[in-house]
Amino acid sequence: MEHVQPFGRPFPWRAAALAACVIALIALAGLRPFLVHHANVRIRPVPGTGRVSKSHVVPLRPRARLSVLVLNGNGIAHAAGEKATQLLARGYRSAYPTDATTTYARSLVLFRPGSEGEAERLARDAGIRTVSPLDGRLPSADAGYRLVLVLGAN
Repeated sequence: MEHVQPFGRPFPWRAAALAACVIALIALAGLRPFLVHHANVRIRPVPGTGRVSKSHVVPLRPRARLSVLVLNGNGIAHAAGEKATQLLARGYRSAYPTDATTTYARSLVLFRPGSEGEAERLARDAGIRTVSPLDGRLPSADAGYRLVLVLGAN
């Protein structure tokens, strides 16, 4: 059986802490010329960039408050349902899958006026590169949707 043997004298914690502080001060003193050099660098605006207007910044509505109509325009069975499930997993309030009246060569996100930012976010979420304003070709039953995702052949 082994027993712990006590040390004859206590460990010098104060001396160890003092040594660590001295080492840190020496390291900081070595960095001082580098820090002083970078503190004197002045930041100037890039010429010709103009001012950024903050009056047009509109916060995006959260995904949990958005409903999306997902149209299957590629003819592949259950494609709209699978994409709607993915959107629900990303936090959208509802995603209603249905078939488009025609076939589409390219996938796209359509939006009603005032929803462009949400449409761009939806396009990023869905991996679609084309975003366009809604041109009124939807049936009147689907008029309540501000965002429409059309799955095309690509």
